[in-house]
Amino acid sequence: MNNQQSSDSKEFVGNLKTGIWLFGISSWLFGITDRSIASFADGYLSALDLTQLFTAATFFVAWLFLKPTSRA
Repeated sequence: MNNQQSSDSKEFVGNLKTGIWLFGISSWLFGITDRSIASFADGYLSALDLTQLFTAATFFVAWLFLKPTSRA
């Protein structure tokens, strides 16, 4: 009985980690898209716009490397 509860809790935590990771991907993509639209809205890119886009893209790539592993 205890082994079953342990297995269920590990599965729940694994699903929670994956869910948070997927939510983070959608959030980063929304943020990059929003910054891109805001940057190109006035017709030219400033140094600040490029810096913000580069920073968001860098954090997005770092987030991709944080994908939780499955331990089956």
